[in-house]
Amino acid sequence: MIDASCLCGAIRFQFPAAVGDFVYCHCRSCRKSSGSAFAANISVPIAGMDMLSGADNIGIFESSPGKCRHFCKTCASPLFTKVGPDPQVVRVRLGCLDTEFKQKPVAHIFSDDSAPWHDPELELPSYGQWPDAAEVQIVGSRQGAEKADD
Repeated sequence: MIDASCLCGAIRFQFPAAVGDFVYCHCRSCRKSSGSAFAANISVPIAGMDMLSGADNIGIFESSPGKCRHFCKTCASPLFTKVGPDPQVVRVRLGCLDTEFKQKPVAHIFSDDSAPWHDPELELPSYGQWPDAAEVQIVGSRQGAEKADD
């Protein structure tokens, strides 16, 4: 089973597997609802999905006619989307998974709507933890706080 939850842990659910391919969606709606450059979603059959806790804490927002985005009312974590009056699958946000998911994306879609500040071809340095502030300054974050606690 694949386990999933919201950021605060109030909502927990699981499902046996995803179906079909998964893509990175750059449409304006997905960017807005994810708060990022794109959304990473997988398709999950509703019949195999089991809500373990927090079903009463799920909020629903109809972002376009017939497309309902489900989120945690406490922490606002996006969880999944249902499309249509009687969907057989939901689109689950990969960011809410607690179980390692090894399937790789196959495409970027709606790339015409990509955020102008996101360049998937750009090679950037990578840090396993917080970078040293002398290399990268992340103003307004907790960067360096762990050193102050020592």
